[in-house]
Amino acid sequence: MSGPLWLPNVGAEPSGLILPSGLQAGEGEPDSQQSRRSWRGQDLSTFVNGSYKPALPTVGARADGIGVLYPGRMSTVAAESEAGKTWFAMILVLQELIRGNHVVYIDFEDEAAGVVGRLLPMGATIDDLLERFHYIRPEEPLGVADFADLAEVLSLEPTLAVVDGVTEGMSLHGLNINDNKDVAVFGRKVLRPLQDAGPAVFSLDHVVKSSDSRGRYAIGGVHKLNGLNGVMYLMENIHPFGIGVKGRTRITIAKDRPGQLRKESLPNKSGLYWFADLVVDATEPNLIEAVLYPPIEQAAIEERTAEQEATSKQEAEIEGRKPMVLAVLAKAKSPLTMNEVTALVSGRASFTRQAVTRLVHANLVVETAGPNRSKLHSLPEQTGDKS
Repeated sequence: MSGPLWLPNVGAEPSGLILPSGLQAGEGEPDSQQSRRSWRGQDLSTFVNGSYKPALPTVGARADGIGVLYPGRMSTVAAESEAGKTWFAMILVLQELIRGNHVVYIDFEDEAAGVVGRLLPMGATIDDLLERFHYIRPEEPLGVADFADLAEVLSLEPTLAVVDGVTEGMSLHGLNINDNKDVAVFGRKVLRPLQDAGPAVFSLDHVVKSSDSRGRYAIGGVHKLNGLNGVMYLMENIHPFGIGVKGRTRITIAKDRPGQLRKESLPNKSGLYWFADLVVDATEPNLIEAVLYPPIEQAAIEERTAEQEATSKQEAEIEGRKPMVLAVLAKAKSPLTMNEVTALVSGRASFTRQAVTRLVHANLVVETAGPNRSKLHSLPEQTGDKS
């Protein structure tokens, strides 16, 4: 973490500051006070001399190694209930823990048992959770003493700070989710201090119920989107999640302020960008596999699956014609040509022809030469063939 962490006092003017544990009053104050004078003209030399480096998504990763979140920036994911927002966050949490980093999880919705109960089957170790996973379950609005507690955790330099349940968090602070001013207040009092400490801030939010009026926005004021300086993801469930099943949700990008993630995505029919598919496999007891598949890889999987389904359907159609062909030949008073068989058996003629061919190879139908190079078909007992 670069420089001291300054946390504003709730309800106070900008001069009301609380220092993190271990920082004495006056230490670093001149520099911090100067950095807070945001109305000064900025030094632009970094941006014109070639030394500026754009923000890169280095927190979390897709299965192909592409990062998911920008450090030091506010990002969010919005979706309907049960679409997998928490699973999405759990993957990023686990990845950062495995990298040896600290993670902060501020939970306005669930409880510790639910979060730990997901992370352990996913592969998190007890040491991971006890040493570097910092779970916070607020039950009252963020106050002066709470800032001191939060500063102590942030001094560990976490790379990821998850805020689960923005709507519930705003309600806890007496704020209206539909009021853009209140949305900005929540961002300034709760999310901004997290961002200023350096981690990627990832808030989990809900979308409006109507998909027709949803667009690119989470539920509530549009400032939830406009105030972001990272990425906003939307999630659409395709196959439900649950114990004993394999669920899947599509993740698209609604906003990418730094612009580094959209180029790693594919244009989607909704006008957004398809970033990944979240697949959670809970078919094995006490084991959960959660993966963020790249869109290209997942598209290939879908294409292969579609081909396999089409092949299986075709195979079933052909096999289903066999008894129909045998029934037609049993009723026939004389051998039938292939055209006569296909005319008497309903459905696609090509499937019927393949069924006849298979029956001939299985010696269940006898094929003999007919007039004008045609082939005649009959049952073995009708021709006396005992083979």
